[in-house]
Amino acid sequence: MRFFIPIAVLLAAGVASAFSSTPASAVSSCGRSGYSYAGFQAGATAHGVRADIVALGAPQVESGHVAAWVGVGGPGQGAGGSDAWIQVGLASFDGTESRLYFEVNRPGVGPRFTQVQGHVAPGSRHRVAVLEVVGHPGWWKVWVGGAAVSDSFFLPGSSGRWRPIATAETWDGGRRVCNLFSYRFGRVSVAGRGGAWRRFRSAYRFQDPGYRVLGSRHGFLARAVRPLPRPSSVVKAPEAAPTPPPPTPQPADTASQPADAAPTTDAAGSTTG
Repeated sequence: MRFFIPIAVLLAAGVASAFSSTPASAVSSCGRSGYSYAGFQAGATAHGVRADIVALGAPQVESGHVAAWVGVGGPGQGAGGSDAWIQVGLASFDGTESRLYFEVNRPGVGPRFTQVQGHVAPGSRHRVAVLEVVGHPGWWKVWVGGAAVSDSFFLPGSSGRWRPIATAETWDGGRRVCNLFSYRFGRVSVAGRGGAWRRFRSAYRFQDPGYRVLGSRHGFLARAVRPLPRPSSVVKAPEAAPTPPPPTPQPADTASQPADAAPTTDAAGSTTG
């Protein structure tokens, strides 16, 4: 079963303009209508996932967004079939540069997009992870470069039930366009109980039409079939961040309370470095 994890609230304006006229050159076999993916889902449940993510060039987003992330959970994956997830990675919206972000969806709260760093330069490497807090089942934190960048979030029903994902994605914003990206994922691994890291072993490869996954699940390239244009065409990000958008994948069948009562004991942060 495929599923989607929004990168934030769905852009109402983008949906309203679905299938608006687009130059013939922009419409191609690149991707499916809506969301497309290039990456992997793990074959077993885990208590965290991490990877080095690099944008090998400036993403080209005609409409919607592109992203590269690691995370767990998804629609219907929380307690009682609720929507719950947590993810961290790089995202670029229509007309903007890449930014480092994380997103958490808690039942009763909805998805919340948080920018960690703006203006991320192509070629810069970022070590990102989501990790369950040791000794506190169902509580999760986001890590970047070995340091925690979020509070602890409680996602009921998550402990020991979710299969990690490492993937790139694109959303067309309701228009038939071809968004382009090229991301490298390195040293992909998952956390066992207690925070010990081990190899990421995949059970499913995401590879929608127009996109490719090259290499192994431990280190792979996720990219569009069409090459990125030369750097001279890069558009700089506006000062005000746009309203962030939606989805992501998951074929398998495999959360809430606010984070202000989060536990103080973190999962071994040094292991995310």
